[in-house]
Amino acid sequence: MRSLENEYLRELLVKKGIRYDGRKFHEYRKIEVEEGTVKKAEGSALASIGETKVLAGVKLELGEPYKDAPNEGVLKVNAELLPLASPEFEAGPPGEEAIELARVVDRVIRESGSIKLEELCIEEGSKAWCVFVDIAVINNDGNLLDAATVAAVAALKDAKVPKVEGDEVVRGEFERELPLQFRPLNVTVCKVGKKLLIDPTWREEAVVDAKVSFGIRDDGKVCAVQTYETDGLERSELEKMLRLALEKNGELRRVLGWR
Repeated sequence: MRSLENEYLRELLVKKGIRYDGRKFHEYRKIEVEEGTVKKAEGSALASIGETKVLAGVKLELGEPYKDAPNEGVLKVNAELLPLASPEFEAGPPGEEAIELARVVDRVIRESGSIKLEELCIEEGSKAWCVFVDIAVINNDGNLLDAATVAAVAALKDAKVPKVEGDEVVRGEFERELPLQFRPLNVTVCKVGKKLLIDPTWREEAVVDAKVSFGIRDDGKVCAVQTYETDGLERSELEKMLRLALEKNGELRRVLGWR
């Protein structure tokens, strides 16, 4: 039954140029972000793209910096695909898809230089703030990476650095905002037949020929690229995907108020 549905959906997209939900090929679903949703966290946000909903929380702990970056704080991103979010998600330790989601969001935040990690070092080589970003997928209707990145960055934007007395973190009391300089976004572009579309639903993700996610900073600089199923993707098509991603990056920022 699923194969027949996929065949019908692909025919709609490729031959008739119609998306089943009536959107244009370059149109996002409704996007909403609510910050400060988890009161016990140092920062949090709930992001929705259509029916896809992702919650992100930020927690700061004192720890040791990495040996290859002794004068910087530490960033760690984790993701959990809750079983209630999709029939395809199972209970238990994080699977390959959750690990991949966390890895890509981590890379976009890290490679963009979003957090001024050097300002989170307390004692070079021995003490620094560790920033933990926990992502929980509450409902999956496609385009998880874009939604998870919005949630994670909005949570970082909401986060504050706790007060410290001696070696103890004083929860609920804060010294300053988390030092951010960029708010990166992921923009995912898909190819189906000869057409390009953005913000795929989970049904559309099952029938696209190629998918590329571009991590983009506020200033329009591409900081990361993640490719999926790109066999047969020509250079000219990849360039078109990039141009569309850059255009949509500006649109997303206007919607989010992140200009």
